[in-house]
Amino acid sequence: MLEPPIDPMLAKLSDTIPQDADWLYEPKWDGFRCIVYFDGTGVYLQSRDRKGLNRYFPEVEAGLTAALPEPCVLDGEIVIMGPNGLEFDTLQQRIHPAESRVQKLSVETPAVFVAFDLLGEGDADLRPVHFWERHRRLQAVAGGRPSPLFVTPATTDSSVAQDWFDRFEGAGFDGVIAKRLTDTYQPGKRVMLKIKHLRTADVVVAGFRLGKD
Repeated sequence: MLEPPIDPMLAKLSDTIPQDADWLYEPKWDGFRCIVYFDGTGVYLQSRDRKGLNRYFPEVEAGLTAALPEPCVLDGEIVIMGPNGLEFDTLQQRIHPAESRVQKLSVETPAVFVAFDLLGEGDADLRPVHFWERHRRLQAVAGGRPSPLFVTPATTDSSVAQDWFDRFEGAGFDGVIAKRLTDTYQPGKRVMLKIKHLRTADVVVAGFRLGKD
């Protein structure tokens, strides 16, 4: 089985959603990037910057241990789903030094894990495998499992991706991710495309400059 740490594959900005048939599209989740290592008995949660997240999300650790059917390594996002969409501000409150506070919030505002890639299955390293095959295996491993495990919605239809981009902004989603179906998993490299909502604001900035004397 793959061992931590693994640097997650990253995305580079794109102005538009690619239109050809070589892509799979997913909503861009606004949460904490996380790689999940399940050895068959326990789960380790690794952040994007290689730090452990278990102490901040005990309900995710326990839930994934119960939900996952076999040893595997998943790439995805930890999010909190509120009544009106994703709640990133609530998620940030979980990074707290007091264990009692974390335990309280884990009950009041439980987080979930949304999987969007499968890096390892049993002893097999799937990073050299094309994404379309990793995505197929992800559905078999993680699809239909109980909360807190979910598999991200995905489509090969660019018009559906555009509809997600337009409709989901108010629900806390950050745009759309596009992944080439033939790409291997390349840790630390910006291989995927992210198409984000552009927000502008008119502002006035004031300040002063100190003199030498």
